[in-house]
Amino acid sequence: MTSTALAAALADIETVFNGFASPGETACFVCDLPEEVAYLRTPYVRIPVDVVRQYTFQASGHFDDQDAAMRRLLPQGARALTEGAMDPLGLGFHGLAVVDWRSWPERQATAVETFVRAWWQDVLVTSRPPYSITEIFELCASILRSATPLLDLWKPGPVADAHLLECVDWWLGDLLQDDTPFGWWLHGEEVALPGLRSWLATHAPARLRAQGEPDLATRTELLALPYDERWAHPYWTSPSDTN
Repeated sequence: MTSTALAAALADIETVFNGFASPGETACFVCDLPEEVAYLRTPYVRIPVDVVRQYTFQASGHFDDQDAAMRRLLPQGARALTEGAMDPLGLGFHGLAVVDWRSWPERQATAVETFVRAWWQDVLVTSRPPYSITEIFELCASILRSATPLLDLWKPGPVADAHLLECVDWWLGDLLQDDTPFGWWLHGEEVALPGLRSWLATHAPARLRAQGEPDLATRTELLALPYDERWAHPYWTSPSDTN
């Protein structure tokens, strides 16, 4: 069930971006059918969800005005995203991660940020979200160009902690190597990764141990150490002694 905050954020997106279009858009004559491009130029007409997904994740070079196209797509695109209709994620950059939506008029930028935060908060109490939690985290962080707002909202709770376990299990091998676990984060990833490692080392271990994952918790604690100290830690030669 959609939370009250998410329902309000979706309603605001639909109000703020109602009637937008990209009047001069020609898109890509190789990839797109004329009737598909016509949706971007025409306000108030419902767009087939497969076309919404196609344009939401299409490469920026395919548009004459990607900002205008994203505004046109947002009323349907935001709701389709929360309903699982944009699957599969992770096969391209979300358009909002490409355009500079924070430079849009204040009401538009606020509607976008409020929506992303509200969706993430809703996902954290949803045991079976429409996509994997790792995909949702990466998409939301790439749109916000920061992991910090998502981490700040990641408070302890049964469902949120289960999602945390899944993410740590997926990310930890790369993070221990100071590599990225992300494939579709376009801006600011290199700045965000140290903060993510620090947050996980501080906040995740106790929550992982409470779920019966002491070994994963111990390895996560190693993220607090500099790279060389991390790999010289006794855990790697006698892990059973550190659990």
